[in-house]
Amino acid sequence: MTQDEKLDYLLRCLLAERGEYADIRVPDDLSEKRKLLRSLMNVRPPAAASAQFLAVQDAYLQERLAKRGITRLGDLSPVRPGVYLWQGDITTLAADAIVNAANSGMLGCFVPCHGCIDNAIHTYAGVQLRAECARVMSAQKEEEPTGSAKITKAYNLPCHYVLHTVGPIIYGSVTKTDRELLAGCYRSCLELAAEYGLRSVAFCCISTGEFHFPAELAAETAIGTVREWQKQNPDKIEVIFNVFKDSDYEIYRRLLR
Repeated sequence: MTQDEKLDYLLRCLLAERGEYADIRVPDDLSEKRKLLRSLMNVRPPAAASAQFLAVQDAYLQERLAKRGITRLGDLSPVRPGVYLWQGDITTLAADAIVNAANSGMLGCFVPCHGCIDNAIHTYAGVQLRAECARVMSAQKEEEPTGSAKITKAYNLPCHYVLHTVGPIIYGSVTKTDRELLAGCYRSCLELAAEYGLRSVAFCCISTGEFHFPAELAAETAIGTVREWQKQNPDKIEVIFNVFKDSDYEIYRRLLR
């Protein structure tokens, strides 16, 4: 199959899964087709998929990744020993693990084409990621507590694992408890990565998007927590602070200087 044929096949399969999709027409425009595929993957429940569907999906996502480009740790320069700052798309970063800012349900974002990192990670990993998260949560039998972390495979992402953590949601002023919970996210991810023998972890800006943690305060908490953990665990894990927005890059660059 060509890449276009893979895309059409995936769309046909996903549209055939639910009767309410019967009237949806597959667009002719390539960007609109990709948007529809992402939307269908975003809303799809953690149900089983056929071996053929998964094979085509994986081949499609791997080719998309190759076109989007992969950034490796060796491509980056440290801002200090064991610490990197990188502005880019975390779903193209080949660290041992990347961190996903998840919600307490831990199944990914179900809003079609939403701009959150949870949505992007589940989109480019493939439908297997939601299925694994569902198995983890089914065994846990309760929502994920704020400040803790879980680990899953990364599937079609270039990293090896995804660390899922739930940050605090800010409704008014940031409290001491909020800061402690955010610090707990970073510590939990690092401890879990160390338990699995991982050597590099890329952190997104946990809680600063939809969860409204102020960016500067979040960065101070992230950097301070990582610095303290690395001091107590020297030469164990290299950390990449991943940012997407220019404003976040400037905050981290200043604080890491």
